[in-house]
Amino acid sequence: ENELFTSLTAARNYVESLKLRPLLMLEDEAMKDFEGIQTEDPNSVVVGLSPSNFHYKRLNEAFNLLKNRASLIAINKSRYIKTDGGLSIGTGAFVSTLEFASDKKAHVIGKPSKDFFHLALKELDPKLQPHEALMVGDDVRDDVLGAQQAGLIGALVKTGKYLAGDENKYGEPN
Repeated sequence: ENELFTSLTAARNYVESLKLRPLLMLEDEAMKDFEGIQTEDPNSVVVGLSPSNFHYKRLNEAFNLLKNRASLIAINKSRYIKTDGGLSIGTGAFVSTLEFASDKKAHVIGKPSKDFFHLALKELDPKLQPHEALMVGDDVRDDVLGAQQAGLIGALVKTGKYLAGDENKYGEPN
């Protein structure tokens, strides 16, 4: 159990450390990670992958909180994900919508944030140095380049959501 560090874990730790009361735009399965967190009278908005929340009424609720000084926290800003039905739009489009409408920049907790990779290493082994760790992923931008920018070794697998030519779109991975 200690070997799994997710962006949800990092987001919960962040929310707790700042004593935030978030509006949680998460699916029920992810809500479990936030059990016990105060959510009444929200002063922040946490956005994760949550298709059931990405509709006008809920996005507008988040927008109004943001316009009234709430902070915006993104679990990640993924462009797209792989589902049973093929590729689907990711969290990033909805985070960008809220950023644009509210004139606020989201604090991105998960990949490709350097902080996320460093927190994960610290959680796994406080003595582990970034150059000693390997990140394997199917997203060249968020997994591989994100890891490399944080000092880790990044490796791309050509499975999952990988599309032919992805490795050439964002600069040269090491």
